[in-house]
Formats: sequence, structure tokens, C-alpha cells
Amino acid sequence: MPVRGVIQSPVLVGRDAFLTLMEDRLAGAAAGAGRVLFVAGEAGIGKTRLLGSTTRRAQASSFGVARAAAFPGDVQSLGGLLLDLASDLTSAPEPVLGDLGQSLTSRIRAIPADDGDAHHRRRLLVQDLTDLLVTADPGIPVLIILEDLHWADELSLDVLGHLAGRIANRPMLIAGAYRSDELYPSLPLRDLRGRLLAQRLAEEIRLPRLGLDQTATMTSTTLGRPVPAQLVAAIHERTDGIPLHVEEFLAAIDENSLTSQPGAAVQAAAVPDTLSDAVLGRARRLATPTRDVASAAAVIGRSFDFDLLTAVTQAAPDDVAGALRELQEAYFVLPGADAVTVDFRHALIRDTLYADTGLPLRRRLHERVAAAAVERGYRGAFISAHFEQAGCPGRAYEYAVIAAREAGALSAHGEALELCRRAVRNLPAGLPRLDQARLFTALGDEAAATDDNLAAAEAYQTAHELATTAGDVRAAAALVPSMVAVAHLLGAGLDARVGTLQAALDGLDAVAGADRERARLHSALAAAYLVDDRLDEAISHGERGRAESQRVGDDEAALNAAATVGSALVFAGRMDEGWQLLEEAIAGAGQTCQEAEAARGYRMVGSSASELMEYDRAEPWLIEGVRYAENAELWNHRHYMASHLAHVQWATGQWDAAAQTAEGALADGRGGITTRITAQYVLGYLAMGRGDWSAADSLLREALAAGESMAELQRLSPPLWGLAEAARCRGDYGTALSLCERGYQASAEVMDAACLVPYLLTGVRAHLARGAVEAAEEWSVRVGAVLEARAIPGTLPAIGHGRGLILLARGDIPAAHQALESARDSWRARRRFWEGTWALLDLAAAAARARRRGEAAMLLDEARTIAAAAGARTVADEAERLSRSSEPGHQAEPWHPLSEREYEVAQLVATGLTNRQIAAQMVLAPKTISAHITHILTKLGAGRRAEIAAWATTVRRDTPL
Repeated sequence: MPVRGVIQSPVLVGRDAFLTLMEDRLAGAAAGAGRVLFVAGEAGIGKTRLLGSTTRRAQASSFGVARAAAFPGDVQSLGGLLLDLASDLTSAPEPVLGDLGQSLTSRIRAIPADDGDAHHRRRLLVQDLTDLLVTADPGIPVLIILEDLHWADELSLDVLGHLAGRIANRPMLIAGAYRSDELYPSLPLRDLRGRLLAQRLAEEIRLPRLGLDQTATMTSTTLGRPVPAQLVAAIHERTDGIPLHVEEFLAAIDENSLTSQPGAAVQAAAVPDTLSDAVLGRARRLATPTRDVASAAAVIGRSFDFDLLTAVTQAAPDDVAGALRELQEAYFVLPGADAVTVDFRHALIRDTLYADTGLPLRRRLHERVAAAAVERGYRGAFISAHFEQAGCPGRAYEYAVIAAREAGALSAHGEALELCRRAVRNLPAGLPRLDQARLFTALGDEAAATDDNLAAAEAYQTAHELATTAGDVRAAAALVPSMVAVAHLLGAGLDARVGTLQAALDGLDAVAGADRERARLHSALAAAYLVDDRLDEAISHGERGRAESQRVGDDEAALNAAATVGSALVFAGRMDEGWQLLEEAIAGAGQTCQEAEAARGYRMVGSSASELMEYDRAEPWLIEGVRYAENAELWNHRHYMASHLAHVQWATGQWDAAAQTAEGALADGRGGITTRITAQYVLGYLAMGRGDWSAADSLLREALAAGESMAELQRLSPPLWGLAEAARCRGDYGTALSLCERGYQASAEVMDAACLVPYLLTGVRAHLARGAVEAAEEWSVRVGAVLEARAIPGTLPAIGHGRGLILLARGDIPAAHQALESARDSWRARRRFWEGTWALLDLAAAAARARRRGEAAMLLDEARTIAAAAGARTVADEAERLSRSSEPGHQAEPWHPLSEREYEVAQLVATGLTNRQIAAQMVLAPKTISAHITHILTKLGAGRRAEIAAWATTVRRDTPL
């Protein structure tokens, strides 16, 4: 006789600690300390049971309770989870919560038509929905249960993220469950969860599987009798200690197996092999009409509406109600949030019943679901999914396009992308080519917005081919700027990108009414040339694109072109024009609610000023831009500007702030690759300045690798310089010079000068450290010529500083002092900490050479004080070295640039000893000697041991070791 009706454990086994924690969080919420709590675990582990127990305890404590769940396919359903929550709130006994539910429903279903871009509309909607949930005051604490968050849509999760930051002082607990084994990288929850946990705006508990003893306890309490140990072991082995599986297996076991009479083999054989076997074994004992209703319900989804189910089954309401009663008694389904909603006990049960429904019947049922949903005004995403599974491509396409358009209007790019893909899968036969082109264009836009650049490139190419074969030259040309932008991200070179844009322009020569397309193509050419520092071409095309856009009333394109031209003018040395145009672009974008364009303007002003060492301009614009992008929730822009603000803070000696800002930009996870590169090289600079050579090398090399993958000078040159300067500071002058040459060549290839400024001094110092004064002067002249040709800020102090160092090396102390003093003052005026502090050290060295020891001491004290304030250990150590060397009677070490130990090794090399012989004499490992010789060769710029020996003979033989 099978066990019937007793398949749920009356107690939660192995969950006492979690229940205690939930009680504590309920008490906190009741006291006004709200929070978000994630409950994680694999399917069937007991998340719903734990939340159900929490719900009962909350209700016993006079909480208002609302519950919602996401379902498979909801990722593509705009606001699906919120709509489910709204439905539950509407039926709440508290009037305030009921009104809240109705308000949520009406605001989600009405796609806003506000002015501004799609992001602006979405942001306002999210803020509006969050305000509704936070400001509602039912007079009692509230518990919100959200289940299966791994299936939730972007909009709903966006609102959850906002709530997490605003309920700390509200009487509200939000508990959200998700399957930890299904948190795939493509799901919106993955990023949200990581961010909320990292920012401590949420906490998480993870439910483990039951052990053997806990499984035994569960089986005994569920059945109300002891269970043979062999049977418990068989159940535990086949269920892996997952509570839902244990309950289902118990329900499927024959009564006779529960006695202790049969042997272990018989008892084990009575246990089903899989969860599906257990569920289907129970289902086959249901009445046939009830099984039919169960199949129809499984086709609808995890949760279903009674009226929709009745329409799909085409049965009498009383018959459907009777079938649901039997399903509830057998514990397949449970009452839902309201009087007409029913839920499967678990998604795994629904999945099993769905898979057991034959394909022809499934398709018929899906078609009935879709048709009934159309009549009842369901959302397009739900309808299109069922039409697709019914094998009705035409109608699946129709509703997928409608739903994609709604999602795109609110910048819900992930949802829109999946809906576009569904529409593509269901393209109707005979659909006009231009309609197909529009769909593939939308697919490309959404793929690009979600950084799926390969998919975007493929979609744009398909759309372009369709428009071209349809004979619509304008439509094909309109696609080219987007195609080229994605191609750039995939590594296409300037020539290829420009060639594509120019070909599209040429194709419009004889086309009337194509002014808008021409304007955007010119603007795209300007952006392409700007990225590769072809400034004259960028300005020419940008000004033409801006003028044409203004003439045809394309405000968005005009603002974009203005920002591009402004940045190009600044780098071309036409500062006043450029800054004014950038500021006008920001103001214009703000007035028209073009939030993305406004943020782009802020980042271009701030990053350009930062790169050009205009820190007094960069810092306030970046601070304001970070604030603007944060308020507008444009996180990529926000973190990009934060990383550049960190660079400004490093450059101006605010090193603790720079570390905090850069680390924050990296930690959030919503910045792009350019944010990561900038933040990493800033942290690398800080590590270099603090003498943490290992961290500096790791951070700078990682940033350089990413910069090289983008093939953009502005991304690869800064970390390359950091590596060169770090090598110089460590005394590895050969490496420093090699890296400087790479930096020079990279800049020379694109006629850029801004990135080249710091290389001048690094190269001069490295040459001088090797005693190569002529080479230092040649380097200074070569780099200085490029800098002067572009009239880049920072040029004059860099050139003057380099000249001062060369004069000092030649012994012209008065001229050197004058040049170095002027450089120091110029660096100070620009607030450039690194070069300015080194200039103090150089002045101290000049004063010491002139035997003005008091002046040298004052300069070194000043340098030490400044270095200590910033935590610049590398500078402080150099100040100490100079201080010792300037003391009366002190003579510089004759073995410079080697260390004392390296000089000892060099002397032994000069005697003709091998590495092994030197190691034996010095009682060191041969590998250590080999490393010393490698360092000696590098520092001396030598290539052979004979050159080490020749150098050693030039040092006084009586030098003490």
C-alpha cells in the first residue's frame, strides 16, 4: 500500500540556526532596521520552506506580508516579478498595501513617454517604483518574500537594488531566494547580488544538504515512525540529502518497504531511482482528468491563474476546481497569493510533469495558453514565448517584437536582446527585407548595449546586407556608424573603420534626403580619428557633422559631435574653444534630458583635462560628473570618471584618496575595460611610489596587456610609462630606456604628444644614470620636438626640467639650478606632485654640488615632508640617500650604479672566475650569482661578462668592500 498524504516533514530539519537568524532579522525590521537577505541553495534544498516558516512567524508578529516569485522566461518579461508582487499586495488585508499594489501595477503597465533618452525614462520609472515601496506606510512592519530571483527581470532587480540602499531605516525585511546552482553569468541577478553583498547592502545565507543523520530524522518525523537504517541509507544516497527529494521519494515508497522484515536489497529496490520517477509514480495514481489538468497547468508555468487554466483545459470550472483539490491533497500544488492563483509546490515538480506531457499535446496547450493570454491582455513576452513553443512562428514574432520594443524603450537591454532573438528565431516567411533589417538592427543595438560585441557585429552586418539588397541606401548607410563602433571594440584598425565610413558617405552622393545619415557618418569619422589622435581630421569631420545635425534637428547627434570636436580642439592646443564647446555640450544635453550624452560630455572634459595635466579644471568637472552619473545611474560613465579622478588625485599628491577612489571604481563591477585599465595603472603608480615593486609590476602589466588588446594609445601608454619609471627607480636603466622607446614610438605613430610628457624625464634620468649625457640630450631634443609641435600643457616644465638635469650632469651648476628652479615652480603651478617633488630633490643635488649645504638640507627636508604626507616612500628614500651623500666628508660610492654586493661580484668576474667558483667563494647559491650578474649587465648597459670586467678595472682597486 503506498504512503499517501503524509509527504511533508512537520519540522525543518537541520535549519535551526537559519530560523534563529530569520527571527533576529524580523525583530530588527520590526524595530525599523530593514535589510535585504538572500537565501541561496540548490533546487529542492528547502528555501521555500524556510521562507514559509519565516512568513508564519512574521504574521504571528503582526507583520504585513507580500510574496512574489519569478518564473522561467521572466528574464524577458519587463517588470514580471514586480507585477507578481503587486498582485499579491492588491489582495492584502491592509488598505495601504492594497493601494500600493494597484499603484505598482498601473505604473509598470504604462510605459512612460517622458522626454529624454531611454535610460532617462527607465531611471525615472525605477525611482518612482522604489519611492512607492519605500514611502508606503501601512503602520506595521512589512515582510516581502521574493522567490526564484535567478529568473527575475532586469527592471524588477533594478528596483530591488534601489530598495536595498533605502530600507536601512524602514520597518521592512526583503528575503529573496535563488538557486545557487543556476546563477549563470548571463543572469541579471548575478551582478546585482555581487554588488549588494560587496557594498554590505545585503547579506546571504546558504542552505546545505542534509547529512545521513539528518535524513534519518527527516524520514522518521515525516512518516511518524522509525525507518530501517538500510532504507534511510538508500534514500540518502539517491536524494543526496536534498529535502524535497527525500519527501518525494518517501511518498513513492510502498508501505511494505517501511518494515524491518525485508532485506536491505529489497528495501533499496523500493526506493525510486530519480526524483522524476518519484513524482511520476505519484502522478500516475491521480484520476485521469486530474492528470490532464496537471499537464495543462505545467504548460502554463510554475504559477497559474484559475481562469486561464480553465480556458486552456476547455473543461467546466467545477471540474477544474475538483482536479485542483485532488492535486492539492496529493501535495502537487499549493494555494497562491490570491483566490485565483495556484502554485506548483516546487518548480522541479512542474518541470517533471511538463516533460512527461507528449510534444503534440504540449504544442496544442501552448497555443491555447497564448490565445487565452491575448484575450486577457497578458504581456507580449509571455504570449510570444507560448506561441513559439506552440510552433506558431508568425504570432511568436509579432508579440516578441512588441515586447522587445517596450523593453528597449526603458533601456532594459538584456530583456530586449532575448526578445529580439526570439523574433529572429520566428521570422515569418515572406517578411519584407526592410522589416527584417529593422529587426536585426534592433538586435545589434541591444547586443551592443549588453557588450555582446560579436553578436552585435553579426546582427548589424545582416541588417546592412538586407537593407542593401532591398535597395534602401539610406537605411544601409544609417547602420554604418554602429557597425564601425562595434568593429573598433573588436580590434578593427583605423584604416578599415574609416574606409567603411567613407564608402557609406560616397554611396550617398546622389541620394536625396540623406542629410541626417551624412551628418552621423561625419560624426562617426570624427570619433574614429579622435580615438587614433588624428586631430585635424577629427575636427574637420566633427564640425561638419555637428553643423549638419543642427540643421536637420538631430539634437542627440549634434551634442555627440560637439563633445567629440571639443575634445579634439583641446588636444590640438585650441584650449579655449575646446573647453567652451565641451561645456556647452554638457549643458545642452542636460537641458534636453539626454543623460547618456551629458555623462559622455562630463567624462570627455574630465579625462581630457586630466591627461593634459589641467588638474584645476579636471578635478571639479570629474567630481561633478561622478555625482551626475551616479544620480542618473549611468554606472559605466560613473566609474570611468571615478578612475580618472583617482588619476588626478595621484597626480596632485592625494594618494590615500586616489587609492580609495580607484579601488572603489574596480570593486563595484559595473565599469568597463577602460575603467579597469585606468584604475589599475593608478594603483600601480601608487605602489611604485610606495616602493611595493611587486604590486606595481603586476598592476601595471595587467593594465598594459588590456590596453594593448584595445590598441589605443590612451590606454596602453600610461601603464607603459609606469613600468618604465618603476624600472628607473629600481636602477634597471636598460629596461627603463627600452620601455621609453616603446612609448615614444607608440605616440609618434599617431602624432600624439599628451601621453608622451612623462617619458621625457624618465628617459633623461635613465641615460644620465648610465653616464650617457649625450644620449640624454638627444632623447630630450627628440621627445621635446614632438611635445612643442603640439603645444601640449606640461611641455615647457618637462623640457626645462630635462635640460636642468643635463646641465647638472655637465657641471654647469648655476644654469642647472635656474632651469630646475623654474621647472619646480611650473610643476607646482600645475599641482603635479611626482615631477615636482623630484625637482626638489634635483635642486637639492645642485645645491650640494655648489657646496650650499644649508640650502640642500632645507630642500631635502621639504621633499621629505611632502613625501611623508602622501606616503611616497620611494621619494623619501631618495631624499635620505641625497641627505647622506651631501654630508661633509661623504663621497659617493665608487661602484655606482651597482650595489655593494653587485660590485663584489663584478670584481670576481674581472678575475675570470665562473659563476660556480664565485658562488663557492662568496658562500652563495649559483642561481643567486647568476641573478646578480643579470642585474649588473642591465645596470651597466652591457651585453657580455668582458664588459663587466672592463668596467670593474675603472673603479679604484682600493675601494673598501
